[in-house]
Amino acid sequence: MRDSAILITYDREDAVKEAVALCDAAGYELKKIIRQKFLNRSKFGLGEGKVEELKELVNSIRPDVIIYDEILRPSQNYNLASTLKIKILDREMLILEIFERRARSSESMLQVKLAQFRYEMSRAKERVRLAKMGEQPGFMGIGKFEVDVYHNDIKNRMNSTKSKLVKASRQRELHRQARKRVGFKTISLAGYTSAGKTTLFNTLTGEQKEESPNLFTTLSTTTRKIILKDLEILISDTVGFISKLPAYMIEAFKSTLEELIHTDIVIVVVDASDPVPELKKKFKSCVSTLDEIGVNQDRVIFVLNKADLVSTEEVIDKATQLGLKENERWISVSAATGKNISALQDRIYHILDNQPLSSEKSQVIKQEIEINYED
Repeated sequence: MRDSAILITYDREDAVKEAVALCDAAGYELKKIIRQKFLNRSKFGLGEGKVEELKELVNSIRPDVIIYDEILRPSQNYNLASTLKIKILDREMLILEIFERRARSSESMLQVKLAQFRYEMSRAKERVRLAKMGEQPGFMGIGKFEVDVYHNDIKNRMNSTKSKLVKASRQRELHRQARKRVGFKTISLAGYTSAGKTTLFNTLTGEQKEESPNLFTTLSTTTRKIILKDLEILISDTVGFISKLPAYMIEAFKSTLEELIHTDIVIVVVDASDPVPELKKKFKSCVSTLDEIGVNQDRVIFVLNKADLVSTEEVIDKATQLGLKENERWISVSAATGKNISALQDRIYHILDNQPLSSEKSQVIKQEIEINYED
């Protein structure tokens, strides 16, 4: 049975749609959605009048949790939870819960732990101070810890997790060096979560990797070898991006996302069926995340996916509004129906150039290539 929740989000359709999807991905059943123009008031995030209304709503609906679609300071979380006598989840904590549910590989589990520790670390001192003021739901009884003890406990666990991730990163570097030695070309799929990256991955590779309309279905990098004419290529599916994803979360997944820096081509998958305002927001989020990671834009192909759901004219108009019209490195496809997939493959082949690979491949190298990071 799923926990019930009241969702507080912005009064915009794109914000509501994404927040509802996040709640669903985290396993919450929404009993009520409250739309607000502003979510950044100083004391509660909300205005005090709205908090009083919310108190009555909580008493009548009796949800398990309130989900707040914005980043709350510890004091705001404390004020809301103390007044409403209920657990409060802000946007960051909600995303961390989704990450925890979705993590499958040992590496992605470590990445989620690191992100959780960083979330706690940034709030440690304030949380201890507030916890000492009185019992507060959702603060895990940390009032018994002194600030330095609590802070050092998190720091030690963070360092332990980091060291394990460093080992995983070194292993990835060995794989990359092995691929480089035998001349394999590499492609990585990136893009906003739920844009259809995994469907495109399956279409290009013939795999049956899990596909889902839910957010963050992919947290681990899966790599597969494909043959494109006379080229042998490694293609990887990576974690999806999302708007307002804090820098520390991106940093936690650095060992996964760094694949995008070293690959020959980055295919950025965009959902062409999204309304223009939502499309622009997601596109901007993708580009800014790639910039933050350090990806060279010259190696990027933008794929407007789900072209079967919109007309050709609409796709061209959306490409123009995204500033892609004059950019030769974009193409519309439908990963679900196969529309324009062969054209995408031709584009990839043209960019990678028709250079046959050496036939000297040892069994060790073969094992490196066929690695699946989710196994």
